[in-house]
Amino acid sequence: MRSTRPRTTRVPGPLARAAVALAFWVTMAGTTVPTPLYPLYQHAFGFSPFMVTVIFAVYALGVVAGLLTLGRLSDEVGRRPVMATALLLAAAAAGLFEAADSLPWLLTARVVSGLAAALITGSATAALLDLAPPEKRLRAQTLALAANMGGLAGGTLLSGVLAEWAGSPLRLPWTVTLVITAVALLALPTVPETVARSARGGVRLRFQPLRIPAGIRPAFLRAALAGGSGFAVLGVLTSVSGLFLGTVLNIHHHALTGLVVCLAFAATAFGQLLARVLPKPRALPIACAGLVLAAALIATALLTETLPPLLLGACVNGLATGTAVGTGLGAVNGGVAPQQRGAAVSTFFAILYAMLSVPVVGVGVLIQATDLRTAGVTFSALVALLALGVAAGLLRRTGPSYAPGAAATRPAGPAAEEA
Repeated sequence: MRSTRPRTTRVPGPLARAAVALAFWVTMAGTTVPTPLYPLYQHAFGFSPFMVTVIFAVYALGVVAGLLTLGRLSDEVGRRPVMATALLLAAAAAGLFEAADSLPWLLTARVVSGLAAALITGSATAALLDLAPPEKRLRAQTLALAANMGGLAGGTLLSGVLAEWAGSPLRLPWTVTLVITAVALLALPTVPETVARSARGGVRLRFQPLRIPAGIRPAFLRAALAGGSGFAVLGVLTSVSGLFLGTVLNIHHHALTGLVVCLAFAATAFGQLLARVLPKPRALPIACAGLVLAAALIATALLTETLPPLLLGACVNGLATGTAVGTGLGAVNGGVAPQQRGAAVSTFFAILYAMLSVPVVGVGVLIQATDLRTAGVTFSALVALLALGVAAGLLRRTGPSYAPGAAATRPAGPAAEEA
């Protein structure tokens, strides 16, 4: 069995965790920097609204592909080398965006960005859990989600503000991103490695089937489906918010586009905290109810052509999504052996990102065939139906397994290992 005890204590735990969180934050921030810039890219390179959704989906599919082929990498070669590689890929993606002069550049940059996100998601989450004392693993889980969703929120808001009020809107956001990435790279060598050298193997790039830990399978799947529903909404908001504001509300404001998406992702981070205080049997049903309400609010915004329901719907969807994701990560944290934690986290996020990418393209197809309002309302109805389906499945269950987070209290052992 591989050991995940730190081999060194050169740096106090809080500083090491801060360095990991910064690497996680800036890598994820780079994935949402393009959000307020899509209308500018569309105008500069002359592509359709459908292509905007394709560019976004290419990123998400890149994340899934990376998770399925590289999800175990940090368990095999160590957390720190994988995080360093993720930062280098994030820097390469930012450089490609800054130099972009045509659509192929954007597509390539999004794929590279997706691979960076895939590498950082499993490795940084596992590293934060490894670095935390057993009694503070829940706090480490919160920090991981805050860095993840905080990066997604911060990237789009930073980009929107710079694009609206600073010069070179297609260049300056990427320059700032590169500077922060450089700082994260300089801080990373101070982080203790948590996978012992004797436990490491060589780099083995191979397809990793989705493997759900047997001991927490029901809770894992329900949380993934609910969280994936919310991720689908986040994906659509990220890709077409600028289009909605510009074409439906006639508001051409990059910072406002960034704010809409920022609110959604920030609320997702707060939703994880909500999952901690809610009674375990009620957390996921409440998340499903929130997803239904959010879908109704977004549909209302489209039908009435008003901004407030969109802002409120983004926040409610984020809270519900964070609650579901927090429930799933809690099950992984408490029910999976440390040496398999990176693979389990990667599988969880692979499901989320798969559910994020496909609906975005579907919405793009519907926009081409009908219009933004029809596509958005149809999508909202489907999200509500899926959330209701998950809630119905929860209500049919009885006994201890009814609690979505029940598995999080089980000790890691053979029963908690991957099937």
